[in-house]
Amino acid sequence: MAALVYFTLLSDGFGRMSGYSEYHYNLVPFQEIRRFVEYREYMDYYIVVVNLLGNVIAFMPFGALIRWVLNRRVRWYQATFYTFLFSLSVELLQLVGRVGVFDIDDLILNTVGGLLGFFIYYVLLLINRRREENGEG
Repeated sequence: MAALVYFTLLSDGFGRMSGYSEYHYNLVPFQEIRRFVEYREYMDYYIVVVNLLGNVIAFMPFGALIRWVLNRRVRWYQATFYTFLFSLSVELLQLVGRVGVFDIDDLILNTVGGLLGFFIYYVLLLINRRREENGEG
């Protein structure tokens, strides 16, 4: 989670240290996702991957951590809500600190990533339990 905060708020590699003199934000759902998909052949492949898959992959550990820390007491919709709140906090810090762009698409992608991480951890737990029950431990 520390790496996630570093890359979203502090990393020079993503243009965070220079900051903006004005607030930058996108409140139109799927606008940036659509732009990256439609113009992917005209953009650097790295930029497309970082912006689309990077937002999903970056939040997958958070979803798994929710499941791990709260154990069985958390449901998928609660994990979705917690991931959304965490992502919203990061996006608001970017907006207020003027070190990034508040993007509704990032909220969507981050939340999907957290939910995927939650389910992957759940599936791995089921596999592990079956192996233990079968004596394969």
